[in-house]
Amino acid sequence: MGLWRRTVPPAVAAMVATIALAACGNGGGLRVEGPESPPPATPSVASGSVSPHAQRTPVAPVDLYKVRARLLADRHLSSYSRTVLSNCTVISRCLSRGKTVDVLHSGTPQQIVLIHTLEKFVFGIFLIAVEPTGPRPIWNLDVEQPTVNASPQGDLVVESKIFAIDDPVCCPSGRRVEVYRWNGRQMIKVSSTDQ
Repeated sequence: MGLWRRTVPPAVAAMVATIALAACGNGGGLRVEGPESPPPATPSVASGSVSPHAQRTPVAPVDLYKVRARLLADRHLSSYSRTVLSNCTVISRCLSRGKTVDVLHSGTPQQIVLIHTLEKFVFGIFLIAVEPTGPRPIWNLDVEQPTVNASPQGDLVVESKIFAIDDPVCCPSGRRVEVYRWNGRQMIKVSSTDQ
């Protein structure tokens, strides 16, 4: 009887340990031994069902330091923008990313970049193509406090504030809505409405 009492607890302990290890082996524990599971198969697209031009290629966020360097190298940059960018060593104080759009209809989105003062008063926008060689400025517009969106047709819709001489920064007198379209070579204004 005394011998039985000494041998049962180690046997029970061994059985409990075996059950516990078996529970870990199903993937619910911390470690699973054996070969890795194969990666999930990517769904294949039937040929001819989707046009390659209909797919949008994801784009990494544009590097604002490189944007600044490319803009400063552009001899057509306005003198005020050049002054702001030349004196701006902390990029977030003068440039920020807006929305991504595909107004070039290339399948790779372009980045809207806003240029602003330290107080975040936006006074211009740049349309930047993100390419393997780096950001490439496509178009720019001097405009105050804009909201920029792409229309369902792929046009660029820019709504901006209109400030009279006596208007405080908080309260512009009116607003302007302009629509721009890529014609294959450049952005052209197709409409402008003041309110």
